[in-house]
Amino acid sequence: MASAGPQPAPGAEPSQPSNPQHSFDAANDATAVVAGTGTVIGWTQSAQELLGYGAAEVVGRPAGLLLAMPGDPARVAGIAERCRTGGGWSGVATVRRRDGQRIEVDLRVSAAFHLDGQECFLVSGRERKPEWAVGQSVVDAFLTSSPIGMAVLDPQLRYVWLNDTLERIGGVPRAQRVGRGLAEVLPGMAADALETQMRRVLDTGVPVIDYEYQGWSWADPHRERAYSTSFFPLSEGDGTVTGLCYMVLDVTDRWKAQERLALVNDAGASIGSTLDVLRTAQELADFSVPRFADFVVVDLLEPVASPEEPGPWPLGTGPAGTGPSGAPARPMLRRAGMSSVREGCPEAIHRIGDLADSVPPSHDVRFLREGEPLLVPVLDSVRRLWDVEQPARAATIREFGFHSLIAVPMRARDTVLGLTTFIRSVNLVPFEPDDVLPAREVVARAAVCVDNARRYTREHAAALTLQRSLLPHTLPGGMALDVASSYLPADAKDGVGGDWFDVIPLSGARVALVVGDVVGHGISAAATMGRLRTAVHTLADMDLPPDELLAHLDDLVLRLGDEEPDGEASGATVLGATCLYAVYDPVTQLCTMARAGHPPPVVVFPDGRVSFPELPAGPPLGLGGMPFEMAEVTLPEGSLIGLYTNGLIEGRDRDADLGMYRLGAALSQCGLSLDALCATVVDQLLPVPQPDDVALLLARTHELSADHVVSWEVPSDPAAVAGVRARTARVLRTWGLEELEMTTELIVSELVTNAVRYAVGPIRLRLLRQSVLICEVSDASSTSPRLRHARTTDEGGRGLFLVAQLTRRWGTRYTPEGKVIWTEQELPGTMTRRSR
Repeated sequence: MASAGPQPAPGAEPSQPSNPQHSFDAANDATAVVAGTGTVIGWTQSAQELLGYGAAEVVGRPAGLLLAMPGDPARVAGIAERCRTGGGWSGVATVRRRDGQRIEVDLRVSAAFHLDGQECFLVSGRERKPEWAVGQSVVDAFLTSSPIGMAVLDPQLRYVWLNDTLERIGGVPRAQRVGRGLAEVLPGMAADALETQMRRVLDTGVPVIDYEYQGWSWADPHRERAYSTSFFPLSEGDGTVTGLCYMVLDVTDRWKAQERLALVNDAGASIGSTLDVLRTAQELADFSVPRFADFVVVDLLEPVASPEEPGPWPLGTGPAGTGPSGAPARPMLRRAGMSSVREGCPEAIHRIGDLADSVPPSHDVRFLREGEPLLVPVLDSVRRLWDVEQPARAATIREFGFHSLIAVPMRARDTVLGLTTFIRSVNLVPFEPDDVLPAREVVARAAVCVDNARRYTREHAAALTLQRSLLPHTLPGGMALDVASSYLPADAKDGVGGDWFDVIPLSGARVALVVGDVVGHGISAAATMGRLRTAVHTLADMDLPPDELLAHLDDLVLRLGDEEPDGEASGATVLGATCLYAVYDPVTQLCTMARAGHPPPVVVFPDGRVSFPELPAGPPLGLGGMPFEMAEVTLPEGSLIGLYTNGLIEGRDRDADLGMYRLGAALSQCGLSLDALCATVVDQLLPVPQPDDVALLLARTHELSADHVVSWEVPSDPAAVAGVRARTARVLRTWGLEELEMTTELIVSELVTNAVRYAVGPIRLRLLRQSVLICEVSDASSTSPRLRHARTTDEGGRGLFLVAQLTRRWGTRYTPEGKVIWTEQELPGTMTRRSR
């Protein structure tokens, strides 16, 4: 062989060798294809990087010109003969770079193969590094037993040569591959996609590095695997591509690790979209099928699946009772979610909502409380236990081909919640130990969501129960009003709020209508609503006018806010509350009202006119220092007045004025009962979903006619008392209330006598026959009478005591002109019914 290397072609720029990337990755080796005559017919980019010669300078010339040592024809002939018999050769050779530098390379020559009818050898090498100290056996085994599969294909993508690793990966013998294409021998290995990549390399001459894909092979037909493949072309001196080489690396372990990580990450986005326990359990099952298992069941402890039950077990405790062997009894689990690759989950022996004893055999409550996830790679190994302890489930295992199982206890925040079981049947690959960790993580994330939903459901139910218990159960409108109401709590994600309403009977046949709204949601808002409702009842019993009542309520809210510790959120639910208080008098048909930051009432008159009375808004409760103003509106017989909270007219995308217009139009409907009208209005106006609590209170007015009211003035003379008693008796006989003559005469006598004796005129007596008999004596004095317990030696002081004993209730209310002393007696029919 000549000692001088090939010279640059005329006109070509000198090419300097670059430092090659040295690693044990075979894709970085300098590779060439040498014909049986010793001529170079293929030259790769890696070879150019190692020696500095371009393909145009080498292809078509003798390979011996690259050697930097005296020629040894016998040695070369021996190497060629060895490679022609099917063996390879490896050794050390000294070669000359284009710049004249000599280097030692570890050289490898493949067994001979034919390309387009021509005998060829694949020659590869890398610069020898003394510090590597690679053993000769490693070099010899590179092409045949390397962990990287390698092959050479002709331009028609038919196999020409492959190493032992690729033969092992594909599971197809070398003899059945050579001369055939990939799609013919490996139809399950994504052949179409791979051949597309190969043709692109042949057409462009640009290598494809680290192309990943998944598929099955004949070596392992039941398990999907992942591979990383690199393709690079083989070309002649004129640039014509004469073939293609590719290298394959099994990256299944890396791919599975990525899949498991993606499984855990995606679980956070797919599970726990609602605050509903059962929905969260079903989301866990749906997410896992078929991505991780073929059949998944989620069984929750009875108190978890039914939040109204007592709470689940904290860790370290369990239910009372033991099993036959003295071990703790199995817990009561209820099926909360399940999913299957088979439509309808035919393999399930329990349906959603059923009690399910799905703890694996030989395990008891300790498994849920303390146990680690259970992996059963092959169910046949424990099938005898299933046959004995759970025969129905054992029959299902056999029928549907269950073969592998993972059972993971669900625990969160030191609380036992249930059990999730993953089963494979259609997927023939059994669960592996590496599958336990992602199963544990997915269940742990779902358990936190289930626990959040459980806690929220219990709190929401408690708040709703508290709120409903604080709302009125009856609406006593008496003869003055027909009343209907509707209350709907907000959607579950917002929790119940503090909307409330009330109907309070007052003295003199009057009725108070109240509606209010407390800021915020939850138990705190419901409790605040109860405090305000109680305060309104107390103030209403004092017969205060609406503006004074709101002023006192405002002072109360200020005190409640001051009592809250700094930073407590409950204080904010008191401040900013709104209220509307209205008093309707059926005798005068006047409705007197005042509001504290609340929407105005709506009135529909008998002729169909709709009005929102011009009522001063007033500040919300708790601001202090600002007055409240009253307004009066006359409500003829048959008028409809509606009090409501802002949730009925406002929304995330609705204007309050538009909501009020829609409310008025809805209330104008004719031909509906008051209850039906109330329900219809709420259905028409409410958005979906409902963003806030809604309260609607409707009242239709009635006039207390003249035949139910008698009134006259009384002279300020003690002698007039006898005449008043006689006139009262005549009125009672006219009303058919003879049974009440004696007690009413005594009551009238005592009240009128006190007014004549201690008050100033004018004095007036009024009798009202409603659901009760009302007796009122008014005067111009602001002095309030006081009930006393007279001693046996006292000559007086027993009048009001007797009045209190003879009436159902009595009291005093103040007017701009003075005061009114009133009493109420039950009518004879009412007394008979109550005695029964």
